[in-house]
Amino acid sequence: MMDEEATKRYLRTGDDGQNQAERGSKVQVCQEEREITVLPRRKTDEMDDTVGMKTGATDSSSCCSSCISLKDRCPRPTGLVNLLVTKACLFALLFGVVWSITGRECLPGGNLFGLVILFICSVLGGKLVGMIQLPTLPPFPPLLGMLLAGLVLRNVPYITDAVYIDTHWSAALRNIALSIILTRAGLGLDPSALSRLKAVCVRLAIGPCVVEACVVAIVSHFLLGLPWVWGFILGFVLAAVSPAVVVPSMLLLQREGYGVEKGIPTLLMAAGSFDDILAITGFSTCLGIAFSTGSTWMNILKGLLEVVGGIIAGLILGLFLCCFPSNDMEDLVLRRTLMLLGLSIFSVFFSHVIGFAGAGGLCTLVLAFLAALGWKKDKAPVAAMVGLSWDVFQPLLFGLIGAEITITKLNPSTVGLGLGCISIGLVIRVLVTFLLVHFGGFNLKEKVFIAVAWLPKATVQAAIGSKALDMAREEGDEALIKFGLDVLTLAVLAILTTAPIGALGIGLAGPRLLALQVKGETEGEDATLSVTGHEKDNGTLESKL
Repeated sequence: MMDEEATKRYLRTGDDGQNQAERGSKVQVCQEEREITVLPRRKTDEMDDTVGMKTGATDSSSCCSSCISLKDRCPRPTGLVNLLVTKACLFALLFGVVWSITGRECLPGGNLFGLVILFICSVLGGKLVGMIQLPTLPPFPPLLGMLLAGLVLRNVPYITDAVYIDTHWSAALRNIALSIILTRAGLGLDPSALSRLKAVCVRLAIGPCVVEACVVAIVSHFLLGLPWVWGFILGFVLAAVSPAVVVPSMLLLQREGYGVEKGIPTLLMAAGSFDDILAITGFSTCLGIAFSTGSTWMNILKGLLEVVGGIIAGLILGLFLCCFPSNDMEDLVLRRTLMLLGLSIFSVFFSHVIGFAGAGGLCTLVLAFLAALGWKKDKAPVAAMVGLSWDVFQPLLFGLIGAEITITKLNPSTVGLGLGCISIGLVIRVLVTFLLVHFGGFNLKEKVFIAVAWLPKATVQAAIGSKALDMAREEGDEALIKFGLDVLTLAVLAILTTAPIGALGIGLAGPRLLALQVKGETEGEDATLSVTGHEKDNGTLESKL
């Protein structure tokens, strides 16, 4: 019985152990299952996080795409608006840089500010006047608008206080412009045209200039009370014809075919250069005499020495330019232009330093002419680059000349008597011009046209009209300053009156007084030549076949 009970207990304990083991295994299995079931949940969470990140990335990418689409939808400024905004930004940047360097000089009342405003207004004034064009008439010279712009800036009450220009800077810029004008005149001289036209060109270049200078000197001495030397200074200032008005008008008539058969446009353009050179030479000689100290004969001798010294210096520098730079250098045109302009400007300024102010202009003329002879056909690109520099300094020159005139300080009697001097000189000039071309093979209408075309004055008057005033200011003599201001005033009056009258006179008189070249005959000759050439080409083609 005991054994059976012990056996039953043992079996029960075994069953209980097995049950406990099974329970433990079940628990382990459940734990394992739980562990197994937990792991996928963690993966799911990671997947959820990944999905969340992807959703965030999708949201951000959608935002970027919306921004890009919004940027594409927004209109971008193009054309004129973009150009204006770009130029405004560049101007603001340039102003900021200049202001950080110069300070108050670029603010209203500063010298640099005045020069910039004067340049911009002169350019705009020239553009506006150049836009005034009447049918069958040449355009008005833009220099009138530049001159009026400077005149307005000087005489408007509140603007004149903001636009201040130092007299030393003004004189220096005008001297640079004078150097460029003389360089262009030297390069523009045509020896072949002089030899071809010969006596007529010489008479037309010398006679009216000398006679008008003498008449103006006499009249101004008795009407304005100028000394004889200053009277001749004024005479040579007013005696020069303006290439800025004559040359464009002659080119327009030449293109239309008026006066081409007898070479009238070529005659006037060639004689105009020599007329200017003669006027500048006489002006420089009289200027040297006026500012010399000592006896009259010594002053005359000094004037002659200035002329001879300027010619000799120009010959030496011109020969130097013929050799340097050589033809094998790179950027030959640029180097020649820089050398030419540098020597010209240096000659004008150095002549003031050594006390021979009249020699600088002659030296510039001679060296430019001699350099052009040495360069021969290669002078054309150099002349074009010098012309670009003139496009920059022309608004400054005429604007500064206009800014020198203060209307409230002008004496009405000076203006009235000055206009009388100018009128008398012009009448004598027209009569002398008409008489001097009498034996040139021209008919009556052509003589009248040449006399009318010899009226306008502008460029040389602006270039040398203020030179005497600048030298008088350096001397500090009030009497000389008054004489210099009178010369400048009459030069401005001559520009304002004769430049538009001359331009309109040439435009109106040219088609009516000059003979039009018959284009039909020329076209017929060209057609005959073309037909003959075509038949020859056909003949050669048949022979080849």
